[in-house]
Amino acid sequence: MKRVKAACITQTLHFLLKEDIGHDYAVKLVNEEVKKYKEQLNKNKTRYKILSEETQADGSVMIEIKKQYNTSPVGHYLD
Repeated sequence: MKRVKAACITQTLHFLLKEDIGHDYAVKLVNEEVKKYKEQLNKNKTRYKILSEETQADGSVMIEIKKQYNTSPVGHYLD
């Protein structure tokens, strides 16, 4: 029999600009989307660690994140 002792998932998320609206407004929407994503992680009590967060030249945002997988224990992964 096996049991999960610790588990995390690493993701690279690219929050893209919408193409059918003005650039400045699209950048504002992306920043709001990133903020809401982080708030949702906190609201759901998902343990996470942002490894990098970069604003691209076009205003989009790239986040590399290591986060809890489902409700599995995270062990040493987030230290």
